[in-house]
Amino acid sequence: MIPQLGPGELRSWQTDPTRTPPVLVDVREPWEFEYCRIEGSVLIPLGELAARMDELPAERPLVLVCHHGNRSWFAAVMLREAGFAEVHNLRGGVEQWAAEVEPTMKRY
Repeated sequence: MIPQLGPGELRSWQTDPTRTPPVLVDVREPWEFEYCRIEGSVLIPLGELAARMDELPAERPLVLVCHHGNRSWFAAVMLREAGFAEVHNLRGGVEQWAAEVEPTMKRY
């Protein structure tokens, strides 16, 4: 099972000095990432993820991000099956992030 994080939960985690900050992995396409993104995210499009897993730190928690949370859930499953221990999905993706955390973010 892949843990689902809401945008508020992710923001709390990011600002909690007692927790290891997660690496945000955005699996959308480059044009989507250029249009809007959560600050600090790393872009690895879903179609490239299998070939680029070695770029991700196995010792850090990962939060997968996409537009609505579907592609990122699939990516999280791939990473879990590849042996990454702490993998989470951002429920609702950048769309929900914009609605709940960053209302000035561009939306599409």
